[in-house]
Amino acid sequence: MKVLLIHNRYQLAGGEDVVVQAEKALLEANDHQVALVEISNDQIVSVLDKANAAVRAIYSPASKQQVSAEIAHFRPDVVHVHNFFPLLSPSVYDACRDAGVPVVQTVHNYRLGCLNAILLRNGKVCEDCLGKRMPWPGIVHGCYRGSRAQSAATAAMLAVHWLRGTWQERVDAYIVLTNFQKEKMVQAGLPREKIYVKPNYISEPEQCSESKIFGDYALFVGRLSPEKSITTLIEAYKHNDLRIPLKIVGDGPLHESLQADVQAAGLESAIKFLGRQDKSAVLSLMHNARFLVFPSIWYETFGLTMVEAFACGLPVLASRLGSMAEIVEDGVTGLHFEAGNSADLADKMQWANEHPEEMICMGKNARRAYEAHYTPEINYQQLTAIYQQVIDIAKPVRRIRTN
Repeated sequence: MKVLLIHNRYQLAGGEDVVVQAEKALLEANDHQVALVEISNDQIVSVLDKANAAVRAIYSPASKQQVSAEIAHFRPDVVHVHNFFPLLSPSVYDACRDAGVPVVQTVHNYRLGCLNAILLRNGKVCEDCLGKRMPWPGIVHGCYRGSRAQSAATAAMLAVHWLRGTWQERVDAYIVLTNFQKEKMVQAGLPREKIYVKPNYISEPEQCSESKIFGDYALFVGRLSPEKSITTLIEAYKHNDLRIPLKIVGDGPLHESLQADVQAAGLESAIKFLGRQDKSAVLSLMHNARFLVFPSIWYETFGLTMVEAFACGLPVLASRLGSMAEIVEDGVTGLHFEAGNSADLADKMQWANEHPEEMICMGKNARRAYEAHYTPEINYQQLTAIYQQVIDIAKPVRRIRTN
């Protein structure tokens, strides 16, 4: 099978970029031919660049031409779009349609139903634009980058392509990462029959090959930003007399203020900031941890960090919200707590700390969940089954167009 991948990278590297490279490697390891059309937002620097990007986001003839040329050269059986926003634009779907090549789109976020793509505003879940063909609330609140002008451009992109049927007709299959996300995208207006649930995967971690023990510390791994709600975790320590050692891995806009907060509260002996770590170091930290804390206050579409913990036999304390509550089974592979509630989180952390045998059992269950749902082998079977289905459905249409 020949697969053409299409991806628009953001300026700050994230989970989407990791998934693109992982799936590319997975396909190549199974003897498929893979080509990648990739563009980066690094070129958006000046005010003029931003203005041009806003126009390109709605429709980019240059991107359509670029993808059309690659299709003509590579002759793929299927095109898999990971991200088209903002520089590639939905014009890439037209290139595929003109060539009669079926399209699969992975929905890594909630962009098709929310201008800021995370269904969060002012620290609270927001669904005001979900299902609206013209997302006026997002424009009024400047939800995209805090700018009404840029929000209006993003809203125009969504509205234009809802009206011309791009999302309904020019994509043969959507891949979402959980059942929760599927329901939200149906609310946004995507056709249910075209949505397939396929989680992300991680390879077997060498660092976690030994039997897991009840470790020495609690662990947080993630971006230090408001939607990840690391502040809820810090508040749990400040107001509930927690003394469980905590290691925080990651960087982000809240790093300095969080460190100052910890110092002011006299918690330096309990809470250690380790900054950004490579994947090998993160997995080693997971192997030696008691549990992972995942306190996000937004509808995480997946949370690859939780699956990494599962692979290491590490139970997860997660917000009882969205996909997190779906991935982590309360009392089985970890514990749930109310999103944003530091007292509830403190209670669950204290319980976990005082019940090592139960947590070790949950860690074993987490490892079994990884083996059942999140290995490369299982992911490969799911991904290629989706590809084959859209190829088989598209064959009659393709014959008609080429005759």
